[in-house]
Amino acid sequence: MTTADGYEKRIAEAQQATMSGWDFGWLKGRADGEGPSWDYGELARALLPRARSLLDIDTGGGELLASFSPLPPQSTATENWAPNFRLARQRLAPLGVEVHRTSGSNLPPGPFDLILNRHGSLDAASIRTALAPGGRLLTQQVGSRNQLELNEALGIPSPAAPDDWTLGVAVRALEAAGLHVITAREEMSPYTFYDIGALVFQVRAIPWQFPGFSPLEHEPALRRLDRHLGITGGFTVHDHRFLIEAAPASSGPASGSRLLG
Repeated sequence: MTTADGYEKRIAEAQQATMSGWDFGWLKGRADGEGPSWDYGELARALLPRARSLLDIDTGGGELLASFSPLPPQSTATENWAPNFRLARQRLAPLGVEVHRTSGSNLPPGPFDLILNRHGSLDAASIRTALAPGGRLLTQQVGSRNQLELNEALGIPSPAAPDDWTLGVAVRALEAAGLHVITAREEMSPYTFYDIGALVFQVRAIPWQFPGFSPLEHEPALRRLDRHLGITGGFTVHDHRFLIEAAPASSGPASGSRLLG
C-alpha cells in the first residue's frame, strides 16, 4: 500500500539503505518473486563432493560460497569490487579460501575440478583453460531481458539489446571454446515490488541496467509508479535467468546439449 504523503519518506529510505555483499535482505516483505524452478545452491552442493579444487567466480561478499562449507581442500574465489573483495576475504579466509581481486578473463591459474559462477562474468575461453579434465562448470546467469518492464516504466533504455545475453548465446560461446553443455535451462519468472522504496532500492543495486537514474530526474515516472502501486498493490516485472552445466568436450558425450526452458 502507498500514500502520497509517504512518497518522499520511502524514496529517502531506499537511498539511505546499504547493501553488504550481495544481500537483498532489505527487500524482505517489500518485494518477492518465484525465482527459477531450479535451485542453484542445491545443484552446486551436489557437485562439491567430487571436487578437490574449486573456483567461485565473482563471489560477491562470499555469502553463498560460505554456505557450502565444508569446501574442497583447494578453494579459490574471485571478486573485483573493492567493498565486496574486503568482505569476501574476511568471510572466506577462515574457511581456507584464497580470494583474488580480479574478474572477467583474468582467472587464477587452475586447473579446477569445479568452477561455480552465480551471476558473474562468463568468459568461455578462460573457463575452458581453467577447468581440469573431467571438471565441471555450473553457472546461473542474469539474461539481457531481465526486468525490462522496469526500464520501460522509468523511460530508461536498457544498455543491452534483449537478445545480447541469452541461453543460446552463452551455449554457443561455451561450445565454441571446447566445452560440452550437459544441461541448459532458461526461464522468465515474475518478481513483484510492493512499494516505491523497494523499486528504487532495486534500481540502485543494479545501476548498470539503469544508466543515469536519479529519483529527482525520474520523479514523474516514479510518481506514476507510486500511484500504480497504491491502486493495484504491486508492480510485477520478470527476472531472466538461465542455468548451464558444462564440462570439457572430451569429458562428456557427443550427443549435444540438453536444452530446457
